[in-house]
Amino acid sequence: MDKANRWKCIVILFCVGTVSRSPAQTFTILATFTGTNGASFAQGSLAQGPDGSFFGTTAAGGANGYGTVFRITPSGALTTLYSFNSADGADPQASVILGVDGNLYGTTDQGGANGDGTIFKITQGGTLTVLHSFDGTDGAQIFAGLVQAANGSFYGTTASGGAYGDGTIFKITPAGALTTLQSFDSSAEEYPYTPLIQVPGGDLYGTTSGGYPSNGTIFKITPAGALTVIHRFDFTDGSNPSGLIQATDGNFYGTTLLGGSNHGGTIFELTPEGKLTTLYNFQGYLDGSSPTGLIQANDGNFYGTNYNGGGYGLGTIYEFTPGGTPNTLYNFSLSDGFTSGGLVQGTDGILYGATLDGGGACFCGNVFSLSVGLGPFVKTLPGAGKVGAAIKILGTNLTGASSVTFGGIPAHFTVASPTVIATAVPAGAATGNVQVTTPSGTLVSNVPFRVMR
Repeated sequence: MDKANRWKCIVILFCVGTVSRSPAQTFTILATFTGTNGASFAQGSLAQGPDGSFFGTTAAGGANGYGTVFRITPSGALTTLYSFNSADGADPQASVILGVDGNLYGTTDQGGANGDGTIFKITQGGTLTVLHSFDGTDGAQIFAGLVQAANGSFYGTTASGGAYGDGTIFKITPAGALTTLQSFDSSAEEYPYTPLIQVPGGDLYGTTSGGYPSNGTIFKITPAGALTVIHRFDFTDGSNPSGLIQATDGNFYGTTLLGGSNHGGTIFELTPEGKLTTLYNFQGYLDGSSPTGLIQANDGNFYGTNYNGGGYGLGTIYEFTPGGTPNTLYNFSLSDGFTSGGLVQGTDGILYGATLDGGGACFCGNVFSLSVGLGPFVKTLPGAGKVGAAIKILGTNLTGASSVTFGGIPAHFTVASPTVIATAVPAGAATGNVQVTTPSGTLVSNVPFRVMR
């Protein structure tokens, strides 16, 4: 099977069932892709911008049929910012991220000068610049988005290419200077399909879908390129890991697309010391299968989606508390869209996502929101910095804010707009939550801000 299709080849099982919906939950279709405005939202999740809108990519459709970058407001107004033309990339499979400079950064799976994919920068107004075109020797087929590290550079993975043809890990500066940090070898690890994450110590963690015995790995890599395998999956504890997050308790959490006791994928926990515990084995049509990844919301619980299974066999949205079992929040239907990407929680507390298929006349997918009663919060851009570093705080209804604190230490600030506060890390600040006092109440950051020394 083609390397690229190993990730995409998830069998969709159709079955009959009922939809479980709580009165406190509201599922809303915000927009429907029509082909001309994009089609097939792939693996990634949406990224929230400074004005409260969300940005994403579609793998197909648009003016040239090669995919798009789009913006959508929380109320559902969708705008195509850019249509790829193959020369600048094609088939963007992953999320865009908001850089500290206010631009969006992303990747394409194909196209570019050599046909092996690109890394691009795009302004919020839609002006796109190709930062790098892969040529196979430095990587090819990018299914994962980027992460911007504390040093300002971006890190990412390619699913194939490199010295051995089995994928790479790379670093690229905002100016476009690319360095290959690691080339995967099928005798050990291969095919990284998911984004990297950076932990407070500076190391980066990620996953591969292959590697002996071909069920995937979890690895750690230093910013300089020294790689260590943390865990090898053996199918009984999962197969084909679909990404990692580091939770507020310091442990890592993630999912596998396949494997586990029911062969439908798993949820796992990994300690920083490398001990992996399978927390849940999905059961297919009962509660979903092929989970796509997790987010931790501001209530401390985890939320995720399944590609398959559930009441209609078309996937689910679920909530998970460690020590419990997933609670199915929503079962996707044909009209809702199905084969969902990951979720993101907006600073309004609502969950947002999009689907690859279903919905509308062309079955090109939908953008949706799910309100589960979670309250608003604030997030910082970036999430770490030294004393004196300029920080943007994103939120909702920030007009009239009277106080900003970093770990309890007051900071000088300016309310730039109803959704953005400009500030700087105050002297004496320690790692901890950022709090913003507004006329309607105090908003707390969803994750602690990390003060660097």
